[in-house]
Amino acid sequence: MTPHVPARPVPLYGRARRRSAALAALLAAVVLGTAGTVPVARADTAAAPAPAPTATDCPSALAGQARCYTGRDANGAHYAIAVPERWNGSLVVHAHGGPDLGEASDPSRSTGDLERWAVMVKEGYAWAGSSYRRGGYGTRMAAADTESVRRVFVDRFGKPGRTFVHGQSWGGDVAAKVAETYGREPGAYDGVLLTNGVLGGGSRGYDYRVDLRVVYQYYCSNHPRPAEPQYPLWQGLRPDSTMTATGLRARLRECTGFDADPSGRTALQQRNLDDILAVTGIPERALESHLRFATFTFRDIVSTRLGGRNPFSNQGVRYAGSHDDRALNAGVERFAADPAARRDLSWDSDLTGRVSLPVLTLHAIDDPTAFVEHEAAYRATLRGAGRERHLVQSFTRESEHSGLSDAEYAGSIGALDRWARTGRKPTQRSLATGCAAADRTYGTGCFYDPAFRPAPYASRVLPRPGGHHWPAMTAGQERAWSRIDGVGIAP
Repeated sequence: MTPHVPARPVPLYGRARRRSAALAALLAAVVLGTAGTVPVARADTAAAPAPAPTATDCPSALAGQARCYTGRDANGAHYAIAVPERWNGSLVVHAHGGPDLGEASDPSRSTGDLERWAVMVKEGYAWAGSSYRRGGYGTRMAAADTESVRRVFVDRFGKPGRTFVHGQSWGGDVAAKVAETYGREPGAYDGVLLTNGVLGGGSRGYDYRVDLRVVYQYYCSNHPRPAEPQYPLWQGLRPDSTMTATGLRARLRECTGFDADPSGRTALQQRNLDDILAVTGIPERALESHLRFATFTFRDIVSTRLGGRNPFSNQGVRYAGSHDDRALNAGVERFAADPAARRDLSWDSDLTGRVSLPVLTLHAIDDPTAFVEHEAAYRATLRGAGRERHLVQSFTRESEHSGLSDAEYAGSIGALDRWARTGRKPTQRSLATGCAAADRTYGTGCFYDPAFRPAPYASRVLPRPGGHHWPAMTAGQERAWSRIDGVGIAP
């Protein structure tokens, strides 16, 4: 999902710097053994009990079909819950994408997600979704808040017959992390549905946006402009900048004319646009959203969550496809990651594949945001952990990121439910059949391509030479992270 950027960015850097100073000595000694450690949160188990959910009006899509509730959990995360009038006894816990940017939990996020995912409730499942305790990056934080809303539901409505966690976009990474972190608790979760998921993990899942950030600046030289304060591009944006999404769009338009009719572009704008798209492989229709992420979300990751340390690298990457590759490779900005920063981002967002639940994925082949090759990366992760048997992947001939066919969502959750109940894995044929049955209700179409298999991740995203090497955490350091934090990079 494209991250929401507030009209005026919230200045979080000073707060992160103060927290980092307060906790640096503790974390350096206990967790990382290095300077410049990242600030972390208290474990969610230390928080005080939260009020019970409050009854509220359901979204119009569910009027007369469910009872709806909202509330705020012990960590300050707003949530929404819906229980259908004809409840089948099972629950879908939703992990939303983004990440949205902002300091506080947004109550409208969870209620909006409930309306968007009303199909789950219409299929008879109770639904619960968290807005997360704050905006900004933090996969383990979001996973902890997703688990929290499940516990809120159990406390208020009792233990469901079965519980499934569903994540879309970055929420796919969150939901997969929920399965790995909390799925080992007996009876907590029974299956995982990942749709258009960002499943490559933070340590490599944003490499193509790293490339976009440096390639864009090479051709455009306006982000920053020569007369503005300079900063390393791995920061995304300098911490004290007041640039907005509107301002970024204006610079992108100035350089490429991306939102103009081709006949209205100058020759230089057209060449800049052609070169940027050819080198990065990013679809033209998604160029602005990817550049926003490589600007505002990179700033959040680096300046707010990692205490100013760099987790990104483009050393040794060979860029190709431009009108002059030699000049591009000689002139593009280069940098190497801080190994400890890359490790911290990996710890927070990379997936281990250690999952013992049924996992069903659904991905649009022409997803312009989370490229379908993320699915190849995820399968390789499960294969490396010896858990590939728990995975079924499906693909559709769709071209949107933020939403797929309701009939496909309905058929997918039904297939996952049957898998959890019977132990029989769905097949491409059974998924298509289930979707067709659901489409008689929703009329949104079924677009499965059972023959499709994604190419390796490295075929779409330029690999970093030498692979990803960072200091591994010892078992003692991992336990220290869990004791001190439990939710990953800085809150």
